[in-house]
Amino acid sequence: MDSDFSSTEKVGGGGAPSTSSEADFAFAFNDSNFSDRILRIEIMAELPESKGDAEGCTSIADWARVRKRRREDQKKDTALEFSVYDEASVVSCNQPDTEDGLTYENQDEEVVAMIESPSGEEAANINDSSWGMDCSAVLRVKTLHISSPILAAKSPFFYKLFSNGMRESEQRHVTLRINASEEVALMELLNFMYSNTLSTTIAPTLLDVLMAADKFEVASCMRYCSCLLRKMPMTPESALLYLELPSSVLMAEAVQPLTDAAKLFLASTYKDITKFQEEVLSLPLVGVEAVLSSDDLQVPSEDAVYDFVLKWARAHYPKLEERREVLSSRLGRVIRFPFMTCRKLRKVLSCNDFDHDIASKVVLDALFFKAEAPHKQRALAAEDSASHNRFVERVYKYRPVKVVEFELPRPQCVVYLDLKWEECKNLFPSGRVYSQAFHLGGQGFFLSAHCNMDQNGTYHCFGLFLGMQEKGSASFAVDYEFAARSKPAEEYGSKYKGNYTFTGGKAVGYRNLFAIPWTSFMAEDSLYFINGILHLRAELTIRQ
Repeated sequence: MDSDFSSTEKVGGGGAPSTSSEADFAFAFNDSNFSDRILRIEIMAELPESKGDAEGCTSIADWARVRKRRREDQKKDTALEFSVYDEASVVSCNQPDTEDGLTYENQDEEVVAMIESPSGEEAANINDSSWGMDCSAVLRVKTLHISSPILAAKSPFFYKLFSNGMRESEQRHVTLRINASEEVALMELLNFMYSNTLSTTIAPTLLDVLMAADKFEVASCMRYCSCLLRKMPMTPESALLYLELPSSVLMAEAVQPLTDAAKLFLASTYKDITKFQEEVLSLPLVGVEAVLSSDDLQVPSEDAVYDFVLKWARAHYPKLEERREVLSSRLGRVIRFPFMTCRKLRKVLSCNDFDHDIASKVVLDALFFKAEAPHKQRALAAEDSASHNRFVERVYKYRPVKVVEFELPRPQCVVYLDLKWEECKNLFPSGRVYSQAFHLGGQGFFLSAHCNMDQNGTYHCFGLFLGMQEKGSASFAVDYEFAARSKPAEEYGSKYKGNYTFTGGKAVGYRNLFAIPWTSFMAEDSLYFINGILHLRAELTIRQ
């Protein structure tokens, strides 16, 4: 019997998902005329508290709480149901699959499948073993007429059950034993295997069906449930639950679109990390990874991401060894070290929270990236985009700069700031964009680009300013020079020179750096945008 387990998903009428190239056999469901087997479903009693929880499960949060309690109760029960059956007569849906040399383990409730002989000595032997169980725990029994070709075509579990080469696979009666909490989900699943649709649209029930579909290896139903859940309004709680699904199911690929949607939801909800800092600090590991992996994260700089990661790791993993492990294997990947300042990279090398060898490697990689030519940096970013985007620059509140420092003959630094045409366009009519801080003589400075009115208030123009961070009462006498690349030579040319004695919080610069109106500066034939980039340079020298 051949089966097709890779049916594709599309959207059918009314926005509901449907499976392509799938026949509708709803008419044959539980119909003896179109069946070759009888499925006997034994529904087992559960602990009173579990039953009460299940009855009150009306939300995603309730579902997660109940599921966790059931797993804990399951671990307490060390007696495996299938142990009382004859080995040749029992198939468990949680049997390890070693087809590819890998062993998987399902952490949820066990389901036992039995093949029964309707009569004869073999039936007597099975009765001796199966009905010798605690039959008082069986609440009720459901009997359905089933078609083995239909079920086997949808599920590798049923395919193996009905074609295992044993004499039992040819028998007419099959018995499944499940917990009472799984009854609704199993009936929905069986109906889906015939009709390719579900009657429920409630999120907790869909999750139960999804878990049942995973147990019985019905990937098409998992994809169907995943699609329906993606179309429902998401909350942070439900998104976190969906992110945990790949570790809770055997067929993780079937729920990948749902987990991807959950990542996007969390990244969008908490993209302004400065506004939602406490909320993000309380997220579990999968949640904080989703938020910090986003290209659209709104942060002052990558230095701020590094500081936040350390703060989160220290709060959630107080033990140093565990913290090092999670930083090395998981959270370190969301930090884009090449866009951190050199000053902060030095601190990474001395940070005890990171393994020293790993810290040395990421810092070295970051410094090599900073030293690359722009076209090489773009190539590296394109190559890395399929993994962790470590070479992809976010839209920082403070723009990254490149800094070259000199100690002799006088303390001096050369700062390079690149701005995209779109960034400059967004400055009109009175916007500002700030650079990351850089240091000279132990003091922090920054550059700021403005769209402002010219000295006479006649027209808008591009201005560039140099400021000193507010820190202490020290004053610095600084010579400075602003330069920019321009066509056709594309070389840096000096635009403004000056000197100023800085104190904390003060800034100095030129309101009309290029001595032209804003419209001319932003025009298509502008001399100052080279491949859509404005290249600025500032040289600072401490006067002695």
